[in-house]
Amino acid sequence: MLSESSSFLKGVMLGSIFCALITMLGHIRIGHGNRMHHHEHHHLQAPNKEDILKISEDERMELSKSFRVYCIILVKPKDVSLWAAVKETWTKHCDKAEFFSSENVKVFESINMDTNDMWLMMRKAYKYAFDKYRDQYNWFFLARPTTFAIIENLKYFLLKKDPSQPFYLGHTIKSGDLEYVGMEGGIVLSIESVKRLNSLLNIPEKCPEQGGMIWKISEDKQLAVCLKYAGVFAENAEDADGKDVFNTKSVGLSIKEAMTYHPNQVVEGCCSDMAVTFNGLTPNQMHVMMYGVYRLRAFGHIFNDALVFLPPNGSDND
Repeated sequence: MLSESSSFLKGVMLGSIFCALITMLGHIRIGHGNRMHHHEHHHLQAPNKEDILKISEDERMELSKSFRVYCIILVKPKDVSLWAAVKETWTKHCDKAEFFSSENVKVFESINMDTNDMWLMMRKAYKYAFDKYRDQYNWFFLARPTTFAIIENLKYFLLKKDPSQPFYLGHTIKSGDLEYVGMEGGIVLSIESVKRLNSLLNIPEKCPEQGGMIWKISEDKQLAVCLKYAGVFAENAEDADGKDVFNTKSVGLSIKEAMTYHPNQVVEGCCSDMAVTFNGLTPNQMHVMMYGVYRLRAFGHIFNDALVFLPPNGSDND
């Protein structure tokens, strides 16, 4: 009996050691998955207004028409109230927006991914977008239904970025040696990046459906691993003052934190004037954001924006 107990304890100890080794190897794989490309991370900034003013009016108008943003929103049936709010608010400003759901939902029009796995949904959505719209849109913005996006600010940020180059933008996060764009703030890919990703989706060694490990990692990390094999690397998006423009929190929470940590500089310590996204919003907060961003105006104040992004044809946006 004592011998059996001793054997059992040895088995438990060996099993624990084995699991620890697997965990360490998993972390090594995420961090050092591909050494083929050397990339020095850098921060990408929005253009200065002065630079835009140097462009002729005809060129500005041509630029404003050339930016075509396709919006991908990943949803599940439990998100139905958020789904409705997103559909009624900021997605009207996308050149085209489509909802990709985990299953068929009769209440709203969506593209059924037939899976509850967020990484599989993301893969399928990017493939669908590339196969159907690669000749129509040059930028692809992916978000959760808790995200509020100001598409005009996104277009302004992308103004001097060439979509034929591999861009992968948003709010970057570091995990070991892996740098990825967090999904909470939204993910932006150029058409070139989507093209490269699409070419790897059928190569399990470089872009596995399940990450190739005994445990799951988040979908945004999975995306970064696949893109890394394609020579595409995460880059943090900032305004001209170095403030993040893709926010992983709501405006309210950001202001609250600024009041706590920067009480004498609440506005400056909170958010960029050119913010592209905020996250963690309720349906009511979505509508409040829509009011503040697009409808509220100070009488007599003229907005002298250097560039105007016209709404999509037939759009009923604000």
